[in-house]
Amino acid sequence: MRRISLETDPIKEATLGALELILDPLLDLMFDVGLSVQELNFITRLRAVHVATRRLLKESGRQSNSRVAIITGIPRSEVAKISKLSKSRGSDKVSQQPARRTLAGWFSDPKYLSSAGEPAVLPIFGKRRSFESLVSKYGVGIPVRAMLDELIQIGAVERLSNQRVTIRTRVPVSVGLTPTAIEAAGEHCKNLLGTLIQNIRRVERPLFEATSLISDASPSLLPVVRREIADQGTSLINSASAILKRSQGKVKTKDANQAVRRIGVTVFYFEDSVEPTAEFASPGKPKRRTNLRRQ
Repeated sequence: MRRISLETDPIKEATLGALELILDPLLDLMFDVGLSVQELNFITRLRAVHVATRRLLKESGRQSNSRVAIITGIPRSEVAKISKLSKSRGSDKVSQQPARRTLAGWFSDPKYLSSAGEPAVLPIFGKRRSFESLVSKYGVGIPVRAMLDELIQIGAVERLSNQRVTIRTRVPVSVGLTPTAIEAAGEHCKNLLGTLIQNIRRVERPLFEATSLISDASPSLLPVVRREIADQGTSLINSASAILKRSQGKVKTKDANQAVRRIGVTVFYFEDSVEPTAEFASPGKPKRRTNLRRQ
């Protein structure tokens, strides 16, 4: 029998394609909040060991680092190390994003603090206490001008007169992002993916999931569509809440040993604007940067 290689396995190819679609918005969020690819790699390996161990415990009732290594492709020695880690993601042990490292150094390194212990106003250029030396120390090879542009764009740094800069925030996070909103996004994504994957695995009685989609929406009608969908979605959620409340009650004795099920309904509206690729993107007039010269 001819073996199917990884390159021609349609299931794996489809899975890789699905992962690319899932990763794109997650990577956008990562870049918004200043997470590095190294941090994503760390949390991926950590969760891979956790999920594989959970599967084995469910199937056989015992844990095996060797079988986890087989399932995940992670070396057995590393599986053992990851298994000993606490639930903490250990972000301080992996490579952080350069902008975050630079701001953290500005807040913690005594060389760049004022007499009051606050981040000092720094000249942009200079060999000693300057923004240039700060980026050289903590920016892992990023040019000083590129780092300055990035921090100004996300509102973490403000440029003052006489080629000086002052820090505005310790964490390089884009405006509008909050821990609560990000945690909610993770919860919704987990629930949606859980439903979709559960339906893929089962044949009978799939969980409800449906999508209404058009690819030629009129931009002028979008405000009306958003309002109507919001009204109808609110009505559906209210009806679903009434149904779910009727299912609540005290756990009966015969059901006491069964796991308590968490059930819910989420409705969301999405828009996906067509973005030109780099090959066909309109050139546009680039924003001119203010020239900087060493004094």
